[in-house]
Amino acid sequence: MLLVDTNVLVDILENDPEWADWSIAQLRAQSKVHRLAINPVIYAELSLTFSTVEALDETIKDLGLSMIELPRPALFLAGKAFVRYRRQGGSKSNVLADFFIGAHAAVSRYPLLTRDTRRYSSYFSEVKLITPSIAT
Repeated sequence: MLLVDTNVLVDILENDPEWADWSIAQLRAQSKVHRLAINPVIYAELSLTFSTVEALDETIKDLGLSMIELPRPALFLAGKAFVRYRRQGGSKSNVLADFFIGAHAAVSRYPLLTRDTRRYSSYFSEVKLITPSIAT
């Protein structure tokens, strides 16, 4: 199982001129070795670019993504990591979603396909990140 971060999917859906090719290539490559998945947080973030649930669900199906739930230990870890972030001077209050995603990957021991390395590597160092700089 491999979690696919929202930014990778948005790259593809919006045909981002800088990142779409990398994101498409990685999704294809990773699908050969992992089952690709998203969780409810990623689903909610993706919903911002869709007008209906049906359209989003169809896209998720077309991309070959599975929807998996967040385990409670991941929810707990996300809260603890977010508190650490704030205590270390983090001022953004809209980043909790990243902590849910990182904690889910950490607790479930899933690699994470993402372009957002800084926060994940800082707060979830045990998660294997597949990023533009270290993509395989």
